[in-house]
Amino acid sequence: MLRSGGVVAFPTDTLYGLAVDPRRDDAVERLFALKGRSPDSAVPMIAADLMQAKNAGEFGAREQRLAETFWPGPLSIVVPARRAIAPAALGGGTTVAIRVPAHDRARELAAAFGFAITATSANASGERPAETADAAASAVPDVDLVLDGGRVAGGPPSTIVRLDGATPTLVRAGAIAWDRVLKSLQ
Repeated sequence: MLRSGGVVAFPTDTLYGLAVDPRRDDAVERLFALKGRSPDSAVPMIAADLMQAKNAGEFGAREQRLAETFWPGPLSIVVPARRAIAPAALGGGTTVAIRVPAHDRARELAAAFGFAITATSANASGERPAETADAAASAVPDVDLVLDGGRVAGGPPSTIVRLDGATPTLVRAGAIAWDRVLKSLQ
């Protein structure tokens, strides 16, 4: 389904997400249309492991250290996107937020696909994120496939961090406390 440009709802360690091939502008544009998401918003991604994440983005030493400390888990790290990533997925920018989730099905989906996949929440923009497959299917009824992984943990989304220059920046507060991120970089 992903290889043909389809949209797949799938469970993660936080919420249900929507996956498309981030290398295809047409797939990303369809994803944004289904969600009612602004095209100037970059779409986050998940990977099966650190190696797959490095195929989608460029990791420096500090980014790799964060990945090794918190992955699999709900920490997204903003890194420069590789050229393979479609411009539509970057929202007019040059970076991508990527993580390896602590959910077997999500990692298996990315591994089976062979490249990182998008992982924006399975809901219409501005609406409550889905915590079940039924909620994902109702929130985004034109999705092509729903992988039912039961109820997910819910709660806060992934924490998003950017490491530009000497000072780390909290892009979005989430499941991992900011002080834990800062302490891991000392």
